[in-house]
Amino acid sequence: MSFPSKSDKKRPIHHPISVFLRLLGPGVIAGAADDDPSGIATYSQAGAQFGFQQLWSVVLTFPFMVAIQLVAARIGRVTGKGVIANARIIYPEWVVITLVLLVVIANTINIAADLAAMGSAITLIIGGPSPIYALILGVFCALTEVFIPYRRYSHVLKWLTLALFVYVAAVFTIHIEWIEAVHAIIKPAFEITTDYLLVIVAVFGTTISPYVFFWQTAQEVEDMQLAREQPLVTQSADRRHHLRRMAVDTGVGMAFSNGIAFCIMITTAATLHQAGVTTIATAAEAAEALRPLAGPLTFALFSLGIIGTGLLAVPVLAGSAGYAVAEAMQWRSSLELKPLRARGFYAVVAAATLIGAALGFTAIDPIKMLFWAAVINGFVAVPVMAAMMIMASRVSLMGQYRLGLGVAMAGWAATGLMAVAAGFLIWSMFV
Repeated sequence: MSFPSKSDKKRPIHHPISVFLRLLGPGVIAGAADDDPSGIATYSQAGAQFGFQQLWSVVLTFPFMVAIQLVAARIGRVTGKGVIANARIIYPEWVVITLVLLVVIANTINIAADLAAMGSAITLIIGGPSPIYALILGVFCALTEVFIPYRRYSHVLKWLTLALFVYVAAVFTIHIEWIEAVHAIIKPAFEITTDYLLVIVAVFGTTISPYVFFWQTAQEVEDMQLAREQPLVTQSADRRHHLRRMAVDTGVGMAFSNGIAFCIMITTAATLHQAGVTTIATAAEAAEALRPLAGPLTFALFSLGIIGTGLLAVPVLAGSAGYAVAEAMQWRSSLELKPLRARGFYAVVAAATLIGAALGFTAIDPIKMLFWAAVINGFVAVPVMAAMMIMASRVSLMGQYRLGLGVAMAGWAATGLMAVAAGFLIWSMFV
């Protein structure tokens, strides 16, 4: 019988939970940021207007969402560059400019909608002018993203993901006909109407969103640079570790994202739809409508969730716009750099946030802007996803890490799904 040596006793024991948590990063933050106030409004509208009928959409999008986010993560870790930096290598200039403009416009509108929703949520809780609250929150988000280094800021974002659990808690505060809900998922009832398709495109657009692609790609690059590692295309060390980490991180992040979306949709379906409330224009309106139907606790959870998710999503939206423009202009782009060393990048981040906040003081209806932000994302996602799929399949960019058949098929299927949904919506408008 042998006894452990002194060195064996000192060897650290890695707890399975701590090992698992270390695998989580950009994918989890991306997934949580995907459930922004615009998304909450969209899922709430789907549940209120159609009850359990559109629960299938959240289940359907999960594997496609995992596939396209895995493509985004792999592009960043393999090449060491963001989406637009890679696009500049293989696409003509007009394609790159188009992609950047689409993302920046969609993100700015989304930021405006999210900040408006956050301001409205604060107004519901304590009263006061919601545009002022939106402006204060916009300035706060811009300052923190510009002046807090990425190594610290990424930890803040990870903690903010916990805000989404309030929607899981909300499910347990109400009565749900689970048999009816499961039946609606297994045997979905489709409607070929403009209203139904509009909400579906909005659900798809807020679930599979372009800004989330850009963010996860950029954060893989940020993490790689922070750890002083080389892109996978130039070295094979830790190859299996990184591929496994990205798969776990992305899978968990997207499961988290879609699980929260499911909770929001089923909560509003079981309360608002059942009570005949079928029109929800904003996330704050959903929270207010829930107060008399589901009680003050559900109202409070919904309201606090809007604020928490907005604080997570707005920096991700602004950051992804900053990365897109900076890469197109070949500027330095990193949240780890000090402001004076990446002026152009931080200027775009601040401008996107503050312009979004300023839109709350214009005549633009924030209620319409919130829902249409998701619809716009649904249309913008199609060309961005197609461009990413072509990039990730190029040997000249990805080397031996170009997409395998399984991920490639799933990624193109996701692109096709978004295109078909958008096409059906356009068709329904003219029939």
